[in-house]
Amino acid sequence: MIEMDVKELMESMAKKAKDAARKVSVISTDLKNKVLLSTARKLEGAKSKLQQENRKDLERGKEKGLSSAFLDRLELSDKVIESMVQGLEEVAALPDPVGEVTKMWKRPNGLLVGRVRIPLGVIGMIYESRPNVTIDAAALCLKAGNAVILKGGSDAIHSNLALASILQEALKENGVPSDAVQVVPTTERSAVTELLSREEEIDLIIPRGGEGLIRFVVENSKIPVLKHYKGVCHCYVDKGCDENMAVEICFNAKVQRPGVCNAMEGMLVHQDVAPSFLPTMGERFKEAGVEIRGCNRTCQILSYAKPATEEDWGTEFLDLILAVKVVSSMDEAMDYIDRYGSNHTEAIITRDYARARRFLNEVDASLVLVNASTRFNDGGQLGLGAEIGISTSKLHAYGPMGLEELTTTKFIAFGDGQIRS
Repeated sequence: MIEMDVKELMESMAKKAKDAARKVSVISTDLKNKVLLSTARKLEGAKSKLQQENRKDLERGKEKGLSSAFLDRLELSDKVIESMVQGLEEVAALPDPVGEVTKMWKRPNGLLVGRVRIPLGVIGMIYESRPNVTIDAAALCLKAGNAVILKGGSDAIHSNLALASILQEALKENGVPSDAVQVVPTTERSAVTELLSREEEIDLIIPRGGEGLIRFVVENSKIPVLKHYKGVCHCYVDKGCDENMAVEICFNAKVQRPGVCNAMEGMLVHQDVAPSFLPTMGERFKEAGVEIRGCNRTCQILSYAKPATEEDWGTEFLDLILAVKVVSSMDEAMDYIDRYGSNHTEAIITRDYARARRFLNEVDASLVLVNASTRFNDGGQLGLGAEIGISTSKLHAYGPMGLEELTTTKFIAFGDGQIRS
């Protein structure tokens, strides 16, 4: 009976979202911004109520023995609520991509052909503990003219439903269909499977969370999925580089925030600079508590490095652990990245323009950098204003997905009586 109820619930939500998407796709930029700013003000006014509902999730999480790190991600602190308010204001200030004519050309017969940017339609978002994703995702989807169905983790159900009520209140008050933003109100696991089967109504699924969640979604979805399995990012320290610069970049890439997908997990060092670079770099890492797992040559230079196993190459540690390999050439470094990378972020530190250009052209990743930290693969850092996720597959977007990536283009044509002969 529960299974039938969940199936009916998800079918109803999907159909309502599709109906709402058609209406939301054509509302004005001013109205979308008005909804976003209204939501921001309502969040500020409902802080105590939100935190009261959030405490229910936190208390249940403590009873279940969830880790302190997990509970930290789950908490709607004053700072988190302030960041959600700021995020809504920032999205409202961004240019609206919908309706932009990206290109136009005239055919020999006089037909004027163009491409115009339009919303994707209905987006299904499946994510884990962070309830602030509810607001971030809703804001981006709405600004890009999409309807969204949000399926948060069961550990944040009270928080997410409280946030949903604020969003829907802001939509209703401004005359926008409240079904444009829906939060799945059940913790039943079957809700995810049912959501992934609604290919008639939902245009894209975006999962955010651990590799296990994303693989489950990909394997069970009938709908196109934005894929981002893991972030195995590398810095390649080239021969003849500015070694001081390389030390600062690699330190930032690994240590600034080791538990995120754009942190460096592997460091490749050209054999010509390894004897001088690795001791300096190693000491910086050692002081910061980074455990180095190195190849034979790395261990010869750094006595405190642990010998790397085959499993260490290509591992997303998400911790203060780093795989280090000395390579004989840039070709060997690029071959290593091709084998062990995850198409997320790759960087080269070099003084050689031709080698930098070759690295940019030949390395396959959603962001390739020259003389900069991997930590820059982020929508805000790259100037997108905000992002809904990072795609490591090439369809239909590659890299951080901002407002423009939550749209597609359609062809338009203006004629003057032309017929095809």
